[in-house]
Amino acid sequence: MESSKRIVSTKTVGKKRINDQRWSYPFLLPAVIAVCAIVIVPFVIGIYYSFTKWDGISVSTFVGLDNFKRILSDKEFMNSLWFTLKFSVVTVALINLVGLGLALIVTKGFRGSSILRTVFFMPNLIGGLILGFIWQFVFVKAFSAIGTAVGVEVLNGWLSTPTTGFWGMVLMVVWQYAGYIMVIYVAFLQGVDESLLEASSLDGASEWQQMLQIKLPMIRPAFTISLFMSLSFCFKIYDQNLALTSGGPFKSTTMVAMNIVNTAFSQREMGLAQAKGMIFFLILTIISVTQVFLSSRKEVEV
Repeated sequence: MESSKRIVSTKTVGKKRINDQRWSYPFLLPAVIAVCAIVIVPFVIGIYYSFTKWDGISVSTFVGLDNFKRILSDKEFMNSLWFTLKFSVVTVALINLVGLGLALIVTKGFRGSSILRTVFFMPNLIGGLILGFIWQFVFVKAFSAIGTAVGVEVLNGWLSTPTTGFWGMVLMVVWQYAGYIMVIYVAFLQGVDESLLEASSLDGASEWQQMLQIKLPMIRPAFTISLFMSLSFCFKIYDQNLALTSGGPFKSTTMVAMNIVNTAFSQREMGLAQAKGMIFFLILTIISVTQVFLSSRKEVEV
């Protein structure tokens, strides 16, 4: 009797779960429609436009792979792609190093650490255009004034050369996003088991050894998340690039996003710009998937 009652109750629970799942579908429908209308449908239409000569108003002809062939001989696009790759590698490394360092500082538990977390995170709340104009004033006015006062010629005309323009972009983006990445590392560092740290300290391990042997291996998932997010930040930067350097001098600091926008709205070649966007999307997807795969595999090994 008891076994039959259990079977009946199990069947009843199973039917209730199926009914609950059916009722959930109507509530998911608005979100599915929104995603299709905003993301999927425009993406599919964009793929079609990348094979056409489109000026943003009408499609004149279907050109096949001509847009993609033009991209291969487009030196400005290739230079912007190379600049974006260099910028992303350097900036992602610095963002994560600075973010991890700030996280280690604010998790010490000293008085005022919560205030420091707020201060370090605040630059991320500033809009990209405003941030670019602020740092443009710093580099052009403040650096020049300091350079003139102390007699250091390097600080004069900081954004006037490709090298200083590159490092100006790097400094600005690291300052903006390091606090955001810090929050991710703080969340994982606070999840480290304190008993492991206490046991290691009793065994004579120093703070440096605890960080290398315990903390860093246990927060490997934080590296996966932070690297992925910082990569997406750096590759897609447009407004900071526009406000700080406008791609200058001589288009030497033009990133891919700015090159695509200029092609679409300045040259009025929307089809070519869409083709560039497709190539950029594929490159970013390959890099992101590879990074997540390699990082996740190391998590499993730990």
